[in-house]
Amino acid sequence: MSLLDTYRDKVVDVLDRLVAEQRGALETAQGWVADTLRADGLVFATGTGHSHLIAAEVFYRAGGIAPVQAIFDPPLMLHEGAQRSTQLERVEGYAANVLARYPLGARDILFIISNSGRNAFPVEAALYAKARGTRTVAITSMAHAGKVASRHSSGRSLHDVADLVIDNEVAQGDASLEIAGTDLRMGPVSTIAGAFIMNIVMAGAVEILAAQGIAVDVYKSANLDNGDAGAGAIVERWRGRIKGL
Repeated sequence: MSLLDTYRDKVVDVLDRLVAEQRGALETAQGWVADTLRADGLVFATGTGHSHLIAAEVFYRAGGIAPVQAIFDPPLMLHEGAQRSTQLERVEGYAANVLARYPLGARDILFIISNSGRNAFPVEAALYAKARGTRTVAITSMAHAGKVASRHSSGRSLHDVADLVIDNEVAQGDASLEIAGTDLRMGPVSTIAGAFIMNIVMAGAVEILAAQGIAVDVYKSANLDNGDAGAGAIVERWRGRIKGL
């Protein structure tokens, strides 16, 4: 079997296990997001390193809802220093400084993405949000998180403190492919799994609200004919509440 076929099978296996084993958690998250949107709250999402890509996936996105606030802190991303982001996510107290820039409250929900869930930032992000009455949802790999010690002084990991845990079904270390003739592993899967999780949760929430006659602003591609006009109108409705638009 070619590497291409093997990687496809690994990805499909993860998605199949997500649907089979995480259905309850996914449906709960859909309901919680629907509650947030019904109450005119915001969906917040945050992650460090490559996990920030999952927050970006649902922010200002064709086919995505408008009431999403991605929490982007450049030092925790990769473009200002990849190794620095790895160190900062371990620093206790940093999460509070980042989240203090955003008005999390009891109407809102925060998705925290961390494959290992062991570092200070995701743990403290969940604790910070919960202290403000914000529901918290962890997207994490239990295969990884269950085998490593927390780096937070409390000894707790993200899955220990979040209100809801969605296991992304990804193997420890994320890399899913063995490269023949070497001891190398490649082919990470967590970004694909995370994007699937976030998109199906948002779509499910909109479907719940549509059945109740409640409309939600959903972006269409700005690269469709007349797409700029539609996106622009939505942006104007949300610019006062969402950073980065």
